[in-house]
Amino acid sequence: MPRNIHLTLVSLLVLTACSKPREEEATAAAPVQVTAVTQATIRRIVQGDGVLFPRDQASVMPKLSAPVQKFYVNRGDHVRQGQLLAVLENRDLTASAAEGKGAVEQADSNLRATEGATVPESVGKAEIDLQAARDARDNAKKVLDSREQLFQQGALARRPVDESQLAYSQAVAQYRVADEHLKALQSVSKQEQIKGAAAQVKSAQAHYEALEAQVAYSRVTSPIAGIVADRPINVGEMANPGSPLITVVDISRVVARVDVPQSEASAVKLGQTAIITQPGNSDQMEGKVTVVSPAANPNTTTVQVWIEIANVGERLKPGSAVHAAISTEVYKAATVVPVAAILPAEEGGTAVLTVSPDSIAHRRAVKLGVREGNQVQILSGVTPGEEVVVVGGIGLDDKAKVKIVTTAVEESDDDEDNAPEAPAPGKDQKKDPAKPQEK
Repeated sequence: MPRNIHLTLVSLLVLTACSKPREEEATAAAPVQVTAVTQATIRRIVQGDGVLFPRDQASVMPKLSAPVQKFYVNRGDHVRQGQLLAVLENRDLTASAAEGKGAVEQADSNLRATEGATVPESVGKAEIDLQAARDARDNAKKVLDSREQLFQQGALARRPVDESQLAYSQAVAQYRVADEHLKALQSVSKQEQIKGAAAQVKSAQAHYEALEAQVAYSRVTSPIAGIVADRPINVGEMANPGSPLITVVDISRVVARVDVPQSEASAVKLGQTAIITQPGNSDQMEGKVTVVSPAANPNTTTVQVWIEIANVGERLKPGSAVHAAISTEVYKAATVVPVAAILPAEEGGTAVLTVSPDSIAHRRAVKLGVREGNQVQILSGVTPGEEVVVVGGIGLDDKAKVKIVTTAVEESDDDEDNAPEAPAPGKDQKKDPAKPQEK
């Protein structure tokens, strides 16, 4: 065998023998990706699904039965509070109101007549009767005095004196009756007659106002400012009390009525901030918690929370489904790791794999706190600055030898052709064993 061929075979055998330990070492060390345990602000988020409702809604119902004479608005029109929406047929009501107004005028005229004519005439007649009774009394007194004087002189018998005494007593009684009648007319009777006439005026006025109210009810106005959401009947059809004639909704702000789990509802308070999203839409809207139901729904075991949201441009439509994320607590400088770092523990809890500087993986039981997005709070088990495994930890034993690789191993071949040149490995960066290294 030529000498040069022999030397080549020897060299190949030596190289093959030296490469086997390296291959075995590379196979023994499991490739993993790690990240550092950090400190960050994390929030406790209570989430739930719900439906949007208008902030205010008014179903305008007529107070009388009548055909619709005219509508002044259509669906989708913006209206202001107090704006005329529709008019019902009211010709019969207008005629009745006119009749009621005439009754008021008649009662008022009767009151003025009672105050200025009827009562003064009665008083005048009573005064005349009183004067006649007074004259009759005085005359009877004179006759009685004259006869008593003649009786004392013996010129007259006793009987005429007794008759004069009886006539005088009767005249005195008639005078007293006339005097009391006059006083009654001047005080009680006069006031009662005027009071009765005034009561008739009030009664007629109340009846007229009731008729005017019926006429006013035929003019349907909006109780709130908003948008006409529904108008179920047309002109000429009968409007009935109890059936909505027009529905007006105020959607300048909307309310998301969200059901949250009963176990998390105790953390939700009035005034807390919530982020609202809609299915198929990435836009996020901020709202405030305005109502927390004091009782849970026994059918769903959830608690309803109301979140009010400003509806700029009226983009949010009542009846739409929404998802709410309510920020109930904020933890600053919390120890956090990615969710991918959390593994099931052998005792039934949770654990993470930390990597020591000598590339050894250590399984540690950890106690979890709150979770937000891709981060989870660690209450105990690791400290900021340590490295935890985020890829490759499943099935890895405690104290196993690992090799830290970069995320470049997850890139596809197509991306490698267009990827920028990787920086040279430094102190904290290991070479990627998945790629061939140039000699």
